[in-house]
Amino acid sequence: MMSPVALRIEDYGLIGDTQTAALVGRDASIDWCCLPRFDSAACFAALLGDESHGHWRLAPKASPRAGSGKPPLLATRRTYRGNSLVLETEFELPEGTVKVIDCMPVRESHPEIVRVVECTKGAVEMHMDLAVRFEYGSVIPWVRRMDGVLVLIAGPDGLALWTPVHTHGEGMTTVADFLVREGQTAPFVLSWFHSNEDVPRPIDASFAVSATERWWEAWSDMDELDIDLGPWHEPVRRSLITLKALTYEPTGGIIAAPTTSLPETLGGSRNWDYRYSWLRDATLTLSALMVAGYREEAAAWRDWLLRAAAGEPSKLQIMYGPAGERTLIEREIPWLPGYKGSSPVRIGNAASDQYQLDVYGEVLGALYEARRTGLEPDGPAWDLELAVMDFLESGWKEPDDGIWEVRGPRRHFTHSKVMAWVAVDRMIRTVEEFGMEGPVDRWRAICTEIHDEVCEKGYDADRKTFTQYYGSKELDASVLMIPIVGFLPPADERVVGTVEAIERELMRDGFVLRYDAANSEHVDGLSGREGAFLACSFWMADDLHLIGRPKEAVELFERLLALRNDLGLLAEEYDPVAKCQVGNFPQAFSHVSLVNTAVGLGDHATGMSHADRLRGMGVPVHRLLKRRPHPALRGRLGLHR
Repeated sequence: MMSPVALRIEDYGLIGDTQTAALVGRDASIDWCCLPRFDSAACFAALLGDESHGHWRLAPKASPRAGSGKPPLLATRRTYRGNSLVLETEFELPEGTVKVIDCMPVRESHPEIVRVVECTKGAVEMHMDLAVRFEYGSVIPWVRRMDGVLVLIAGPDGLALWTPVHTHGEGMTTVADFLVREGQTAPFVLSWFHSNEDVPRPIDASFAVSATERWWEAWSDMDELDIDLGPWHEPVRRSLITLKALTYEPTGGIIAAPTTSLPETLGGSRNWDYRYSWLRDATLTLSALMVAGYREEAAAWRDWLLRAAAGEPSKLQIMYGPAGERTLIEREIPWLPGYKGSSPVRIGNAASDQYQLDVYGEVLGALYEARRTGLEPDGPAWDLELAVMDFLESGWKEPDDGIWEVRGPRRHFTHSKVMAWVAVDRMIRTVEEFGMEGPVDRWRAICTEIHDEVCEKGYDADRKTFTQYYGSKELDASVLMIPIVGFLPPADERVVGTVEAIERELMRDGFVLRYDAANSEHVDGLSGREGAFLACSFWMADDLHLIGRPKEAVELFERLLALRNDLGLLAEEYDPVAKCQVGNFPQAFSHVSLVNTAVGLGDHATGMSHADRLRGMGVPVHRLLKRRPHPALRGRLGLHR
C-alpha cells in the first residue's frame, strides 16, 4: 500500500472539456478523472485512496516520490490563465522555476488531457509518475508502445500517451525523468479511446493549450452582467466558468459535481455520488445563467429538463444521468478506502428512487421563469406541465423524503409543501400572463389550501419559526427559501422570526447548517455530524438582505467568498471544526448560489429584489435576447497534428 493522498479538498483545481473533468492537486498530480463522461468509471482514483488507485503526477524531481511516506512538494503558486480553464501550477526552487500547464481541450472526438512542463528560470529536473487504473482503481492495463505512442488498454477502455520525453515501466507505473531548461517545454498528451478502435492521432500540445484558452476566453466574454458587482465580478465570472465546465455539452444537463464520495465530515459515512443532474437545481441554475446572459446554456438546460421530466409525473425522479438516464443504482466500492479514510465509497445514488415533492415546484417554476425571460418552451411543454399539475392536485398531500434526501422515514417536510405551493402558483401565473388554458379557479383553491396548511402545521408559533416538518421542533435551513420564492413577504413576522431562529440555532462559526445532523439520526437515518452547507449560507445572506439587514448580508457573503480556494472554487460544505472544505468538489449548487446572491445584493442599488428575479419578474428581456455565438466557439478547433 502506498502513502495516502493527503491534500485538502481545496488543494485541487478543476480542468474539463464540458463532457468530463479532472482534479489537479497543488502537487501537480491528477488524482481524479472519469473518462469519457463525468459518470464513467475513474481511471485516476487516488483522491479516494492512494497513488496505487491511479494518478498522474508531473513535478520537480526534488519532490518526494510516490510511496515514500513523505508529504509532496506543493506549488508555490497556481492560477487559471485569465478567464479560462487552463490551469498553471508553478514551483519555485533554488535551481529554477517551472510551470505545469494543464487543460482538457474542448472535445472534437476523443477526450484528451494536455500537460505542458515549461521552465521559466534556471534548469529543473522533473519526474513523471503515470499510474492508470481503470474501473475506480481496480484494473491495471496492459501497456505497449506503438509508433512512438504508449498505449494502455483494459476491457473497453484505452488510453494513449504521446510525449517526446523517454518513458519506461517501473512497478506497474510509467515513469520518466527529464531536465527542462529556461525557455524549454516538455509536452504530454493523454487521449482516451474505445479499445476496439484505432489509437487516436496525437495533437499539438502547445497549440491545444492556446486554443483551449481562446475558447474559454471567448465564452467568458459573452456574459452580459450589466449590474455593478464591484469586487464580486471576478467571483461571479469564475463561478459561471465552473458551471459551464460542469455542463454535459451533448445534452445541456449540468451535474452537481464531478466527484463521488468526498465526505461531508472527514472520516464520516455521509459520502454520496454527485456526478448526476438534480432537478432541484433547475430554477436557481436557470436564473444564474439567464441573468448573466448565457441564453444558449439556459435553453439547453431547460430542454434537458423537459426531456428528463417527460413520462409519468408520479415517477418523476429527483436526479438523472447527464444524458437523462434514470437508472442510477447505488453500490459500494470496497477496494477504495475513501478520502482520508471516509468510507464507504459509493457509486450511483439510491436517492434517485426517492419521492421528493419539491422537484415538482422546481420544474414548473423553471418553466415559468423560462417564459418570463423569453425562453418559450416548445408546444408539448404545456402538456407536460398540465400532467404534472394533475398529479400534484392529490400528490402534494403525501409525505416525502425531503430536499436533503434523508434516509429516514417519509414526513410532511415544510420546504416540500412550500415548493408544491410554488408549482401551483407558477401554473396560475402562466395562465394569467401567457394566455395558456387551465382550471385556474381549482388551482387557486389548491394554492390557498397548501398555503394555509403550511402556515398552520409547519409553523411553531411559540418559537416564531417555521420548522423542518409538520409538528416538529427541529429547524431546517431549507425554509429560508420561503421569502425567496414569494411564499410570504420578507417583512412578515414569521419570516423574520424564522431567520432569527436559524441564526441562533443552526449557525456555526458564522455559517449555516442544513439541520442539526448530529442530533437528527431519527430524521435522516444516518449517524455523525456534517459541515455547513454553503448554499444555505448564501440563502441566509439573501434573506438578511430581504428583511432589511443589508450590511449583515454583505458581511456573510464576504465570509463565504473567503472560503473559496485560491482558484475561486467551492465544495458542497465547509467544516467549521476542521476549518476546511468538505463534500463533493467543485459543487455546482454552491456556485449557482454565489452568482444569484451576488446579483441579488447588486440589484439593491436598482431596487430589484432577488425574490423578484427568482419569480421571473426582474430580468430585462433585452439583456437576454442580444447574445450571439462568438466565432471562436463555432466549429472544430483543428488541434490534430
